Amino acid sequence: MMRNSKEDGMSLQQKSVKLENFVTGRWTLGRVCHTLQDFYSHSNWVELGNSVPYSVLIKPDQPVENLAGPNVSTCRNCTGDNCTDNILPDVLQQGLLTSGYFNVLSSAKPDGKCSHGGTFDQTSKWDPIGGINKDTVGSSHGSLHHKAADVAVNATMELLEDIRVAVGDKNFLRLMGLSQSPVLCFVIDTTGSMSVDIAEAKRVVSEIIDSKRGTEQEPSAYILVPFNDPGFGPLLVTTNADVFNNRISKLYASGGGDRPELCLSGLQLALTAAPSASDIFVFTDAPAKDAHLKSTIMALIESTKSVVTFMLTGVRASRRRRRSAQGVIPRAMSQSDAQLYRDLAQASGGQAIEVTKSNLFATTSVIENSSCSPGVTVFQVVKNPGTPDNFNFAVDDSLRNITIYITGGSSLTFNLTSSTGESQNSSQSSGPLASFTTAGNLRRLSINTNNQTGLWQISINSNNAYSVKVTGQSSVNIFYSLVEAHEGAHGDFSLKGGRPFSGGNASILVSVTGSDTINVTEVSLFDSSVPTEVKGSIQSVGSGNYLVTFSGVPAGDFVLILKGQDINSPSSSTSRTIQRQASTQIKTTSISVTTQVNNTNIEPGSIVSVPFTVATTTNGVVNDSATGTFTVQANNDRSYSSTSPSNVTIEAGSGGKANGTITLTVPASAASGTDVTLTIEAQNAAATDINYAVLRFSVTAKVTDVTRPVCQIVSKSANCSSSSSLCGSSQWEFIANFTDGINGTGIESITVRQGNGTLNTSTVAGAGGENITVVNYNASCCSPNVELTAVDGEGNVGTCVGQARESTTAAPVTTAAVNTTSTGVDTTSTGVDTTSTGVDTTSTGVDTTSTGVDTTSTGVDTTSTGVDTTSTGVDTTSTGGHALGISHFVWITAVVSVFWK
Repeated sequence: MMRNSKEDGMSLQQKSVKLENFVTGRWTLGRVCHTLQDFYSHSNWVELGNSVPYSVLIKPDQPVENLAGPNVSTCRNCTGDNCTDNILPDVLQQGLLTSGYFNVLSSAKPDGKCSHGGTFDQTSKWDPIGGINKDTVGSSHGSLHHKAADVAVNATMELLEDIRVAVGDKNFLRLMGLSQSPVLCFVIDTTGSMSVDIAEAKRVVSEIIDSKRGTEQEPSAYILVPFNDPGFGPLLVTTNADVFNNRISKLYASGGGDRPELCLSGLQLALTAAPSASDIFVFTDAPAKDAHLKSTIMALIESTKSVVTFMLTGVRASRRRRRSAQGVIPRAMSQSDAQLYRDLAQASGGQAIEVTKSNLFATTSVIENSSCSPGVTVFQVVKNPGTPDNFNFAVDDSLRNITIYITGGSSLTFNLTSSTGESQNSSQSSGPLASFTTAGNLRRLSINTNNQTGLWQISINSNNAYSVKVTGQSSVNIFYSLVEAHEGAHGDFSLKGGRPFSGGNASILVSVTGSDTINVTEVSLFDSSVPTEVKGSIQSVGSGNYLVTFSGVPAGDFVLILKGQDINSPSSSTSRTIQRQASTQIKTTSISVTTQVNNTNIEPGSIVSVPFTVATTTNGVVNDSATGTFTVQANNDRSYSSTSPSNVTIEAGSGGKANGTITLTVPASAASGTDVTLTIEAQNAAATDINYAVLRFSVTAKVTDVTRPVCQIVSKSANCSSSSSLCGSSQWEFIANFTDGINGTGIESITVRQGNGTLNTSTVAGAGGENITVVNYNASCCSPNVELTAVDGEGNVGTCVGQARESTTAAPVTTAAVNTTSTGVDTTSTGVDTTSTGVDTTSTGVDTTSTGVDTTSTGVDTTSTGVDTTSTGVDTTSTGGHALGISHFVWITAVVSVFWK
């Protein structure tokens, strides 16, 4: 069961949070929740009459008891399709805990054992026939589906509450991806010619920090990656604006040597460190020395859906290299050098802004606009080669601060027409519809009005390459993920890695956020270069999510466009139309790249083998008779040593597949919680097609500390009156000692979870050599309750509670000296060790039919867990209907007691 890796899951998650690797932490949490929630659907816990979570599952220091042994029969044949009583009566009477076997290939299972059941489970067709799962109401034990789901939700609430206590409210929100503001992410060239660019980056950062500090618009995190030659990094990820400002203020231009720099290496770090759908800004005036990483960057852009905008200073106007009077080629990018950056920008939905250093300040408003949330893309198109064209986009009444960005040559002209027919052309820098500025190849139009809803048009006249992007601020936005049918225990769908197959079918899960009144009417894939449009079949799956299926998607580079109607908008049909476009391109391929990895947790000092398979597809199906050679490239963002075949060959008679293995060597010094992103790419012999697999690994040191911090209450002193009007004139004091044992990882923090008083701590050495943290808490009698939480280095949590009550005489006060001979702790208490949940790392899909888990993001549906993440105070007198282990306060003038979460 899930206890096999009980120490690893939450320990890794909390160490990821400590390193501010929230993306990795969220993936880990998703797997943890999947395993935890599956327990209630796949075991007989609810059949045993239980209606509350089995909290022992998340307590590594407590054993899972009363398991049905390997030789104990647990099930009998179902009666036809009726499996309601297939669990043996003796199992139920004795309260034995069991689950069901599952296998999609083999029907073998031990005699007398239960099966999971369902269409894909071959074991359920062998005696005992049938299953016990409760994944849906139509499952073998579907009558208990809702009961199992309710217990799973409460178990998730219990787990999330433990995590929140361990990591703190602010980090918990970031872990759950609930921040309302974007990150600020810069990748900056620091070579000798970049002094002007660095100065401008510093100015923008200071302005954003000063204007948004303390507001809802303050960036949720700050990321900085400098690059030079021959080095790049180090990566900085922080939530502290002052730390970020201080680091970027220390950047200076120096070195560089030859012209090309390690731009893409720096960008790779940023793409793997930033949350999905982040805006990343790259400052450089040099070509990329590491252009071989282009396909890796493409893969990371597509998998993270982050938008990359390049601020390019120093692009030559022509392809010809002009020499100075001394015969030296000046430091500048050729058009072919810049095209690499344009391609990456286009793939991500960003822009390649080409400007002189003296005019750079005029373009950085793009950065300031992106830091305003919630930002959305209404329309975007790239024309290369350029041709005159007309583009329509819908403006809805939720949009504010609409901005149009146009990149193109100096000869480009445009005409903007509003929904009312009013027009303005490019000769009017300030007109009835917009004001616009020009700097380098960028034209920025700020729409003057917010009330002209309906269909707008912008006409571009240019024969050179250009791009148009329409953005705004709106609560209504879209997110998408490629998915595929999941032929497994749940029979739903799971995330699909890599690109969709040319000529095949594609399924995309589209989520509409910010409104529950949007009726989605059309979702299409559009390739502007052909042009080609493929409309999808839309199926609502609830909560603003839509499963969109596309048939026979041709080869091409597509963007996803959604249109709909807001049923709550004013009666005018023009104001009801909603249009949103996903930024990242969706590229099709005829190459399949799959990996076989059973465990994504890797230990420091280990060598990890990653088997992979390459195949050729025809109309979305592997071509068994295909042959060919494919170039293979593997890269990881930590620069860990690795080996990889340079190519693989599909031989005749191989079933159309070729296999290979990549090894990754993890340094012994790698910190637990470090994330490693491995990208594997395969390209055909003609270099016209490529596909990839992106794997995230987490460095996980073996957990040696599974013991919660222990609290010994030393003394309490109180003289509190029963009169509420007099409580302010009296004080009470609470003294306790926290220890983590001689072999523990040490207490890292002690916080007041409940109470409004003053906390002071000090550390002394115990007689046995262990460190003892002495806690002294003082508060007014108006705040008579206290709950203290101690977290050790492994994330184990211990809690002490106390309450002052009316007393006619002061309680005796003892000194803070430590009693090292007795801890007074009831070690049989039912504490929760938040370092472990026993993560099933072999599965990433979550049973959304039974647990309400959103598998498109983190595996955790925070809207259904009942956790109020906006509140920092915890009402410890109420459990919210689930067993959190906080059922009462301890009246310490009557008894001394300790309980654990």
